[in-house]
Amino acid sequence: MRVPLGLSLVLLVVAADSANAQRRDEQFYFPGRFNWSFLHRYPDAARLFNAFDYGHAVLYERLYTAPGAPVSSLEEEEFLFLTKDLLRRPPKFGIAEEAVMPAYAALVWRAVQKFDWAHVLHRQIYDVYADERMPAGEKTRLVERIIDYYLSNRGLAFATEPKSMGLMDDAHYSKSFRKAYPRFNGLIWGYHWLQVGLYEPLIGGERGSDRTAGVAETLHQFWRMVDSAAVGFPMEMPMTAAVAPRFSARHPRAAIIFDNLHMMHDIISDILVSDRVPHAEKKRVIEGALAEFRDGSKNTMALDEWLGMAAMMGGVERMGGVAWRPPSP
Repeated sequence: MRVPLGLSLVLLVVAADSANAQRRDEQFYFPGRFNWSFLHRYPDAARLFNAFDYGHAVLYERLYTAPGAPVSSLEEEEFLFLTKDLLRRPPKFGIAEEAVMPAYAALVWRAVQKFDWAHVLHRQIYDVYADERMPAGEKTRLVERIIDYYLSNRGLAFATEPKSMGLMDDAHYSKSFRKAYPRFNGLIWGYHWLQVGLYEPLIGGERGSDRTAGVAETLHQFWRMVDSAAVGFPMEMPMTAAVAPRFSARHPRAAIIFDNLHMMHDIISDILVSDRVPHAEKKRVIEGALAEFRDGSKNTMALDEWLGMAAMMGGVERMGGVAWRPPSP
């Protein structure tokens, strides 16, 4: 059958668009009755993550769409909105990040998916350890199953080998964001400190009341970072093995995944800010970094080196400190 010329042109356009389109397939989270336990038991902490998602999304959108905007638009106006308003009254529901960062999401949808998939892992581990119905040993085994499930999505999973810090610090675009936006960078590192730090009381508390008190104490430490100039935000990227040593010892694969995730956050911010990466090249360079962090066969460091990174970077106090210590007997 012959196709009319006009329809042929339409089909050619659709085919071209389809060839250039980024796949938007997604994988459902690991099922189980433990899901949403953290939100039900610790709503003040869980809802903060909705505000964190907005903070990451608005940052990427502004950096990509308004490269010539005054530094103050992020470093002062957006920073104050986040620290004085949104974090104080975080959204009750998850943020539709694509609505906050439409241009960035269209640019590198796979990056959005990759971060979302790692954030699902974060939150499901909170849920397991917040479920007071489940024995401790069963929680450990279930988290390892959830990590396996996360890794089954090979297109989106971060490597379980610790990637070299040189990927974040020694590229031609490195440190551009933290130099231009030191306060906002500190806030992002504060987010990452809390995200890994909350595991410590959930794992280390002996009783439910200990875990509840420990989560409250960890949140208090985060708010001291936000509110006190004397305390301030981390001066180095928080390393999970230093901030959350119990969690890292019990689930080293997850700890490494989260360090790789947090490095990738910094790298994308640097790429978007750096004038050494032309605007038209941002997508290509970001996609190259994404591929690098899926690959655990190169540019990695040994486990003992990863465990000792805090000392090499000036100590855990420069990363915000250890998240939680059990009370003295």
